[in-house]
Amino acid sequence: MSLIDQIDKERLPQHVAIIMDGNGRWAKEKGKLRVFGHQNGVVSVRDTVEGAVELGIKHLTLYAFSTENWNRPKLEVMALMELLVSTINKETKTLMKNGVRLNAIGNLQSLPEKCYRQLNETIEKTSANTACTLTLALSYSSRWEITDAAKQLAEDVKEGIVQLADITEDTFASYLSTADMPDPELMIRTSGEHRISNYLLWQLAYSELYFTSKLWPDFRREDLFEAVIDFQKRERRFGMTSEQLN
Repeated sequence: MSLIDQIDKERLPQHVAIIMDGNGRWAKEKGKLRVFGHQNGVVSVRDTVEGAVELGIKHLTLYAFSTENWNRPKLEVMALMELLVSTINKETKTLMKNGVRLNAIGNLQSLPEKCYRQLNETIEKTSANTACTLTLALSYSSRWEITDAAKQLAEDVKEGIVQLADITEDTFASYLSTADMPDPELMIRTSGEHRISNYLLWQLAYSELYFTSKLWPDFRREDLFEAVIDFQKRERRFGMTSEQLN
């Protein structure tokens, strides 16, 4: 039986988040520059997105560039930004063919102008697609996101738009950049690292975490399928007991 045939389409995670880790190590193992790993990671993104569409996963969020990544060597950051622009441009046809809507979260204004412009153009071109929403976390960190949301909420309280006594978890969540999507039920991290790395800290509160030793350029849709199969074997209790669920 194939991997996809082992998946119960009635119990899919509607939102899968991925930390795409290991590009640099993959390149180093091959005696190449780190950017070579990032270039080959694009193939993994394409195959994983198409796998998500094939399954029927409605939201796929990829940690593409963190705020901490700005501290990497300048040449690597420049190469990453150029790769991002060219990839978004080249992959627009693939997104349209698969009915994928592009979205982005993070401090997007900090991106180079060319990158920011290309990103917004593709977001606009794909805005009517409904098969899956692909969200790129760019210049993103969860602490930045939570701090920014707190500032916006505090400003609305100050202006009388929101009453302090009326603030709930749902109120706060509505100020996050992911307000229009469900929280991830499944988070995947490649490369064997077992960290969340400042990624969707609020949203991952009840997510199932799946770690694989595969480096990101080697990750393919079959690996996504394996993660979903593992997810479907778990019991999600949300603080309750197994007896309560049954």
